[in-house]
Amino acid sequence: MQIKIVNTSGHDLPAYETNASAGMDLRANLSEPVVLKPLGRAIIKTGLFIELPVGYEAQVRPRSGLAAKKGITVLNSPGTVDADYRGEIGVILVNLSAEDFIVENGERIAQLVIAKHERAEWMEVETLSETSRGAGGFGSTGVK
Repeated sequence: MQIKIVNTSGHDLPAYETNASAGMDLRANLSEPVVLKPLGRAIIKTGLFIELPVGYEAQVRPRSGLAAKKGITVLNSPGTVDADYRGEIGVILVNLSAEDFIVENGERIAQLVIAKHERAEWMEVETLSETSRGAGGFGSTGVK
């Protein structure tokens, strides 16, 4: 599929790193570094603007290496870019570590996954069908 994109960042367009990759890395577009204090958060702009077809969303997700090694993740994960949004893609980063983290211009900060979605139509009823699980949730299916 082709997606229209405007790139004001000066960085390469997001790209799949391998043939089987689901996500493309997003890079910070900064005029100066941003310091994320422990438990601090900031919206980091990417310089990217996209036009998705209706029926698709772009999901902004954390990068596993940044999360595991530095404690940096995407706060509203996954963040959704809707098909009718035309603004700049921003990433809400949060520092869950005990140390300052400096976000540099061009740093890979998140990944973007393009996903098809459905629109639901509610059908209000009085009861739902029975299942063996029933209303059990939040760990009700076992410990292991």
